[in-house]
Amino acid sequence: MNMQVNVTGGELPPAEIEAYIAHGRESYPGRQIERMDITVDGEYVDINYFLADAPFTRIRRITGYLVGDMSHWNNAKRAEEADRVKHSME
Repeated sequence: MNMQVNVTGGELPPAEIEAYIAHGRESYPGRQIERMDITVDGEYVDINYFLADAPFTRIRRITGYLVGDMSHWNNAKRAEEADRVKHSME
């Protein structure tokens, strides 16, 4: 996937831009960088990384246990969950 890189305030050599991309990937392991804005101010640069939303797994608390999903549960445990009284916030 191509990352959008915006450079304002000056010019940078491609090798320097690649170094900033590598730094971002090292700083945010496991995250996808969608866009990077680089602002050149003389000898200094400001870098803003824009990360893609991180996927998450819904966690439920059922009878004191934290569970992600019920795909690995046996039929008895699934029936127990289906028979629970679910309370609303209204």
